[in-house]
Amino acid sequence: MSQWFVYEGTGEQDPDKIGRLPVPPPWRAFDAPPVPYEVPDLDSSTRRRLGERTVLLPIQDTETLELVNAALYLRRPLLVTGEPGVGKSTLAHSVAHELGLGRVLEWPIVSRSELRDGLYTYDAIGRLQDAQLERTSDTGAPVSEDIGRYIRLGPLGTALLAAERPRVLLIDELDKSDIDLPNDLLNVLEEGKFPIPELERISDRTPVVKVLTDDGRRVEVTGGQVRCRAFPFVVMTSNRERDFPAPLLRRCIPLDLRAPRDQRLAALVQAHFGQSAYDDNRDIVEQFTEAEADGAMRPTDQLLNAIFLTQHAARDAIGREEISQLLMRPLDQGPR
Repeated sequence: MSQWFVYEGTGEQDPDKIGRLPVPPPWRAFDAPPVPYEVPDLDSSTRRRLGERTVLLPIQDTETLELVNAALYLRRPLLVTGEPGVGKSTLAHSVAHELGLGRVLEWPIVSRSELRDGLYTYDAIGRLQDAQLERTSDTGAPVSEDIGRYIRLGPLGTALLAAERPRVLLIDELDKSDIDLPNDLLNVLEEGKFPIPELERISDRTPVVKVLTDDGRRVEVTGGQVRCRAFPFVVMTSNRERDFPAPLLRRCIPLDLRAPRDQRLAALVQAHFGQSAYDDNRDIVEQFTEAEADGAMRPTDQLLNAIFLTQHAARDAIGREEISQLLMRPLDQGPR
């Protein structure tokens, strides 16, 4: 294992390793004063992806480890491309688990996603409704005057809070966005800050406002600006459905993630089913890897599904093979 690696891909949790990072390069240093905020622990989303067991085999190959650590050192987003099911999203959860960086902030992209969805939302209608109710009833102090109750930071906005330790942000399937979103991300990812105009307008009389975060907690925003301190570890995934503009590519560390095989595949199976699971299900694993000879696409999810179902529904070799064939059909019909 290379001595400079902070993330080693072993699955062993060590929150102190993130402290081994050197100071960022001058062009990626951010100096916002720290904001008191308790980051939630990893949630069930991470446990579902990584499994409940720590395995002794390598989870990532050397090239992947080098590029992940390069992104951590340089404070640059990691742009992960690859076929569906190779573990692009899981990589973000693996880094958060191993380095003890808390709950992964997830922003799933759809064709209607806009930059503001990731930064924050303002529920103006909800505030208006509360104000109308307060005028018609005697409920004490008016809640609607607290604008922070109606502003919620999105995943990207929460990741840019001024924390001492970086958060992990997963921007999933960026290639599904419209043509503008990748370019819209450039300035925020480069500058590490963004304004909230609704708070900027009142900053002269209310300089500090507590708003909701993507974690469901409240945090102080000063002067209507969210500014970064420790740049988050950003993983942007793509299924190669489109190309990205050169300015975005220039600001990212590119990683083409290959499907897990050999020791990495064994580690995946063992993490979900136990230390003996790879040897106990070698027939299904070999059936899965040999089927790839036709050049069709078979995500590793199919292998995990086949192993799970055969443990409960098949009692003999013929039954195991039939179930595996049913579940491990290709997603496409031709060579990649």
